Amino acid sequence: MAAVFMGEGYDVGPAPLRMLRTMTLSDTVAWHDFRIDGARLLERLDELAEIGPIDGGGSSRLAFTDADRDGRHLVVGWMRLLGLRVDVDGVGNVVGTWDVGTGAPVMMGSHIDTVRTGGRYDGNYGVIAGLEVIQRCQETGVMPPRPLAVAFFSNEEGARYAPDMMGSLVYVGGLGLEEARAAVGIDGTTVGDEVDRIGYRGTLATPGPVPHAFVEVHIEQGPVLEAEGITIGAVTGVQGISWTEVTVHGQSNHAGTTPMRLRHDPAYVAAELAVFLRRLADGLGGAQVCTMGRIELHPNLINVVPARATCTVDVRNTDEATLQIAEARVAARCDELAAEEGVSITRRPLARFEPVVFHEEVVARVERYAAELGASVRRLPSGAGHDAQMFARVCPTGMIFVPSVRGISHNPAEYTAPEDLILGADLLGRVVLDLATSDLGGQAVAP
Repeated sequence: MAAVFMGEGYDVGPAPLRMLRTMTLSDTVAWHDFRIDGARLLERLDELAEIGPIDGGGSSRLAFTDADRDGRHLVVGWMRLLGLRVDVDGVGNVVGTWDVGTGAPVMMGSHIDTVRTGGRYDGNYGVIAGLEVIQRCQETGVMPPRPLAVAFFSNEEGARYAPDMMGSLVYVGGLGLEEARAAVGIDGTTVGDEVDRIGYRGTLATPGPVPHAFVEVHIEQGPVLEAEGITIGAVTGVQGISWTEVTVHGQSNHAGTTPMRLRHDPAYVAAELAVFLRRLADGLGGAQVCTMGRIELHPNLINVVPARATCTVDVRNTDEATLQIAEARVAARCDELAAEEGVSITRRPLARFEPVVFHEEVVARVERYAAELGASVRRLPSGAGHDAQMFARVCPTGMIFVPSVRGISHNPAEYTAPEDLILGADLLGRVVLDLATSDLGGQAVAP
């Protein structure tokens, strides 16, 4: 079903497939020899990064902003150049499908929205690498027995609207379309109004069609691969994530005349909670991480004891039982602090995802083809959330990591070496083309 776009007369309907030399995977050009056009991959990454540019070479394309719209137009244009059928759903997810072969497609993809201070690789790399795989297949005459698809999913970052991975969650049926469209952002806008405003409310039904398999290539966004001198990460799963907004209501008063013993200070409570989070992570050890990423005070004046503090608590673990322990301890500490300081504390859940384990047969293919490409490879979990974790609910899913220099991400200084970007896309192509020939066992259970 072709998308129907509003505004600017922007048409993303299907374009005719150009004539291709017919060649199947059993012929001389097989997935074992597959290579992408590295120069084109890098050029497209640079071109997309020029939309919403910020100092330092990064990009700012918060979900459903004008910059996000312009990035969407660019990527959809590339899809049309390849003759892909372009489908869009009511939350702005975009899927480009190369309709060759039969059956459900093997899907690649990620996201193109960013945080406010984003780099040029997070998410974008997975989308452009997927386009490159399809284009290279067309150029070399490789005709897989199943369709191939590449998608970008809306509001993956969750920087403007909660929860993160919103678009992929809607696509797999984990979040209702109308609930997602009603979400209110940090600027008071709603998802639905903004999707409509930028012209990306499509007609594809949700939940969307289930792919045969889903593979996402992504920068690691962490320091492990680089620190160990490893080139490829075969991602085993994604740790569980718990996001909570904590609001502390106290008593605003004069900073000079109010004795310390008589204060009911929300800033103090927020600070104590931040210190507790570090101690909690250290005490639980292992994969446990805890972060207070945002603190806002009101009225936020140098000589006034605040009336209110609003902060966020981000708690993650690869083990669901330990994650629940961490959540319970945070809640208990909030109750203790409220009693100690004489304030009231409310907690509002923002996002909650259980740990995800990826399909063993997909993980094994990443390992095998990485080795065939001469790359060092190790298995590791992802500390960040990704669209792939949502697809693990409905189909065999896996991820490929390439190294992040110094582990820096969500920062204009985010960098991955060109040779690693090219290698990861080469590997993506081989894994995807293999999956297009395979009937995978152990199909994931739908939500």
